[in-house]
Amino acid sequence: MKKENKVKISVIMGVYNPVEQNQLQEAVRSVIRQTMQEWELILCDDGSHITYQPLIQEAIGMDERIIRIRNKTNKGLGYSLNQCLSIAKGTYIARMDADDISEPERFEKQYEFLEKHPEYQWVGSNSRLFNAEGVWGTDHMPEKPEASDFLSYSPYIHPSVMFRTDILRKVKGYPISEETRRCEDYELFMRLHKAGYRGYNIQEPLIRYREDEHTYQKRTIQSRMQEVKIRYRGFKQLGILRPETAPYVIRPLAAGIFPASVLNRIRQNTRKGYRVEQHAKTI
Repeated sequence: MKKENKVKISVIMGVYNPVEQNQLQEAVRSVIRQTMQEWELILCDDGSHITYQPLIQEAIGMDERIIRIRNKTNKGLGYSLNQCLSIAKGTYIARMDADDISEPERFEKQYEFLEKHPEYQWVGSNSRLFNAEGVWGTDHMPEKPEASDFLSYSPYIHPSVMFRTDILRKVKGYPISEETRRCEDYELFMRLHKAGYRGYNIQEPLIRYREDEHTYQKRTIQSRMQEVKIRYRGFKQLGILRPETAPYVIRPLAAGIFPASVLNRIRQNTRKGYRVEQHAKTI
């Protein structure tokens, strides 16, 4: 009889209508290839159309430690991640998106960090940025984010983060509303900081984060207004809402006037540590 490993890390992933089969498989394969093997992967199918079921089922079949749950209708990422959290067995929760790639030592390094540093409730990392052609840049996050680091963008790369499970449950997980549907992580991290919890970013790229022409597709004016509300409320709670920071509150609305390609360049020029490499490298 095969000895069952104790689950230390529960990986949570939401999937909705995965167009590219290879992307989902690459993401799952990067979990399977981790140097730390005491994990489970909880994949929530967020009401995907029946035509996508074979792709999802093939990914589920890649390892016996992968657990599938399904929403009857599309509920959004926050709802799906909370469903995963409700059945997670691990001491830690590792986030993964269905189109990103975790480096082989990611889980081991983040697990060891949290075991050694009880003063931090979650840990993220830097990332390599890639698209269909390969790695084209890097994103360096602040090592010890403070409230002011939330002004431009979230100072954590969501799919790079590993949380303490008890902390996520204590704050009741991710927000579930139309207002936060595209900003679940941003709201969560500000709420955690407001509650006195702190995170850390390991200063090496432990994930490959997909950023391509689809990343900056036009968002609706409604979704931009919703982010403005989240920024206003979050900045106020963090004590960083002042006349001089008001432009950051309305930033999503201002960004709506630019084409996606221009938004990408603005991000590259304004985000600290964002580096574009001269030539893409093969993944």
